[in-house]
Amino acid sequence: MKFTVDKHEKYVLLKLNESKLNSLVTPQLKSELILINTEGQRNIIMDLSQIKFADSSGLSSLLVGHRLCKNAAGVFILSGLNDAVSRLIAISQLDSVLSIVPTTEEAIDLVFMEEVEKQLKKEAK
Repeated sequence: MKFTVDKHEKYVLLKLNESKLNSLVTPQLKSELILINTEGQRNIIMDLSQIKFADSSGLSSLLVGHRLCKNAAGVFILSGLNDAVSRLIAISQLDSVLSIVPTTEEAIDLVFMEEVEKQLKKEAK
């Protein structure tokens, strides 16, 4: 699996440099997501702009990322979805579960907004 991991203070940007998100790449993707999470990162942005096709195992790996981040009180955000992948997520009714934004920049903004909200809630207690 070809991918890049760009680590920042508040989030990790995982960019998949593959055209397919299928059973050939998902085992390694799930392992990478678990590794990022065990390193203490709770906010993961996944850039899927290169992905042209996804199948059920690809969706499964996205749900693994979502669950890991949610359990760590963080966010898992998808960005750069093409029409085919977006339709698959909508048909699977995962668009109501997963956080999806058009661009990586918007995903980064969303991470920071979530972090500010968490901080404000802590201070309010």
